[in-house]
Amino acid sequence: MLLFDQFFNDNDVQDAIDIILKRLEFYQHNIEGVKPANKDFETDFSNLMRTIESVKGPLFYPYLSSGFGKGPYVECADGSVKLDFISGIGVHWSHSDPRIIRSSLHAALHDCVMQGNLQQHQGSVPLYELLVKASGLDHVFLTSSGVMGVENALKICFQYKSPAKRILSFSNCFCGRTLAAASITDKPQYREGLPIVLPVDYVPFYDPKNPKESIQRSVEILKGYIKRYPNDYACMKFELIQGEGGFNVGSKPFFKAIISCLKEANIPVYIDETQTFGRTTELFAFQMFDLQDDVDVVSIGKMSQVCAILYRKHLKPKPGLISQTFTSSTTAIEAAKLILTELQSNNYFGKKGKMATLNDYFCKKLRSLAKKLPKTISDFRGVGSMIGFKLFQGDYQQSLSFIKICYKNGLILFIAGNNPTYIRFLLPIGDIDQCHIDEAMLIIEKSILEIKEEPNL
Repeated sequence: MLLFDQFFNDNDVQDAIDIILKRLEFYQHNIEGVKPANKDFETDFSNLMRTIESVKGPLFYPYLSSGFGKGPYVECADGSVKLDFISGIGVHWSHSDPRIIRSSLHAALHDCVMQGNLQQHQGSVPLYELLVKASGLDHVFLTSSGVMGVENALKICFQYKSPAKRILSFSNCFCGRTLAAASITDKPQYREGLPIVLPVDYVPFYDPKNPKESIQRSVEILKGYIKRYPNDYACMKFELIQGEGGFNVGSKPFFKAIISCLKEANIPVYIDETQTFGRTTELFAFQMFDLQDDVDVVSIGKMSQVCAILYRKHLKPKPGLISQTFTSSTTAIEAAKLILTELQSNNYFGKKGKMATLNDYFCKKLRSLAKKLPKTISDFRGVGSMIGFKLFQGDYQQSLSFIKICYKNGLILFIAGNNPTYIRFLLPIGDIDQCHIDEAMLIIEKSILEIKEEPNL
């Protein structure tokens, strides 16, 4: 038996981990819901905020967690407890989840913090197998961040289609903040002062109000691009559900029509699931839209804890094209295996799974609030743990003020889209229930009433 196995099977080691988790449970009993800041921590918290703002710059929220939480609740360094309904913009499974902490304690006892392309630990092998099997694709490559997943996906597409130099994407898309990703992101303010390093042509995204016309228009525009630039597209990058764009949800007929044109022109289909992975009614959003036979490469990240690309064997890159010193941390890899196993084995997916039922419940509550407070919220959208609504007319400044009022009242949200702007939720799906949604709804209602009284809004 390896020394590794001897160590982790040692009763003293196991007992030590169990003791830590029992003490965690003891202290978590003190978190029962949202609560305001504690004046005893006011000075220390103010000093922390001044320090971080001086060395990093202004923060969106005055948010610094203490490092402790319980499910959807997070304790902040000012002593407050907040209900986290944005999950680090889709990153968090749950706060202080005992299962994740157990896997993290195991990871902390490994020989090194980071794993890399040159030296990977044996514990990553089951993760590779889980991802390949779950996706139906042939190969997987771990990477250090979501945007590096995008970069690697683009690189293998460009190599496969060399000497192609353009790509296609949807209007209102978000891609990331490297130079290539910023060139693709359809948001000019994110590119201010940056050179455009990648020629991108945009196809209009699906319009659910005019399905047939939307499909026809987008297909015509796509065919026009392909005719204008024959053999010059490395891929088309898909967001099946646009997060930054305003939680726009596509449709199977729309995507199938677009993909049919791409396949005819031998243009690879690249689906970016950095935000959607593990958050819809299937593990991969492309499975929800029945695109599993169409996708050539997919990137994942955020809730998966690790970031990665998965791709077909015909896209397999030449040696040296994708190689990283850091592929991920040992902790992230161990947590990823646990989360993937949990998602696949505990009724999260399907029409009656946790994703769908919580979405239905949340949207039902939002519709009830819309009737109670007419002309305040509307246009409920999203899938699974991705949910959004429009506040009043979707004004950006009003929406921004609203989420900051919610934050003050104990609920963490975010925004999406420009015109209109939507209120965005990304639920910590690992340990959230209807009672937490009920608590959030009380805060939402209270905050709507407060913002209606604001003289300048």
